[in-house]
Amino acid sequence: VEIGESVRGEDVYIIQSGCGEINDNLMELLIMINACKIASSSRVTAVIPCFPYARQDKKDKSRAPISAKLVANMLSVAGADHIITMDLHASQIQGFFDIPVDNLYAEPAVLQWIKENIAEWRNCIIVSPDAGGAKRVTSIADRLNVEFALIHKERKKANEVDRMVLVGDVKDRVAILVDDMADTCGTICHAADKLVSAGATKVYAILTHGIFSGPAISRINNAAFEAVVVTNTIPQEEKMKHCPKIQFIDISMILAEAIRRTHNGESVSYLFSHVPL
Repeated sequence: VEIGESVRGEDVYIIQSGCGEINDNLMELLIMINACKIASSSRVTAVIPCFPYARQDKKDKSRAPISAKLVANMLSVAGADHIITMDLHASQIQGFFDIPVDNLYAEPAVLQWIKENIAEWRNCIIVSPDAGGAKRVTSIADRLNVEFALIHKERKKANEVDRMVLVGDVKDRVAILVDDMADTCGTICHAADKLVSAGATKVYAILTHGIFSGPAISRINNAAFEAVVVTNTIPQEEKMKHCPKIQFIDISMILAEAIRRTHNGESVSYLFSHVPL
């Protein structure tokens, strides 16, 4: 990596999402941060829409790594002064850093999408496909003034779901599944079937990070979704060609406004509850 023009004394923002060839992208980001740092830039901010290895934020079994902490350390050592990211898998990841982290939320954009695209949103029910997303779902349900439901799932091993129990009444309602990321989509497709069998009239899924690896696309095509809505923290153009159900919410404005506010020393907290115009 070589920086093509002078960055001396500048406020530098490097945008790199954790997707695709994730390790190559992470390495490139670290090298770019370091290149800017030793080229005397005044401050380097890494804008990471989808934080790499965010799911490995604790030891879920013995001898497992805590990769999210490792990535945090690597970013700090490379010389990042500030991190802007979106919908971290666990908010506590902010505590892995000793530098400021702005964890932006896709929630305002999601609320806007629901109101604009789901005609009967007043009679919908917001559903979390696992207990971990309960907080996210209750927050959205409160702001739409609708009810919410939970699906409790038991996993025997990672990436595979065994048994699901629905808590809440979805009969004759539009169900909206909300989660922060979907990888192989096993969970949300299982959840969609569960909701349909419990009497939901339509099922939508709204996810912040659509990783869609392995069998995800074929699973979505075969599942009972009206639409699977993701943000473009990860580019989705290729996936949308193969799956007409995938739609995206553009969050570039949220990141742009966060960068503008950070650069001008303004408060970023406005973005936690509003979509910038």
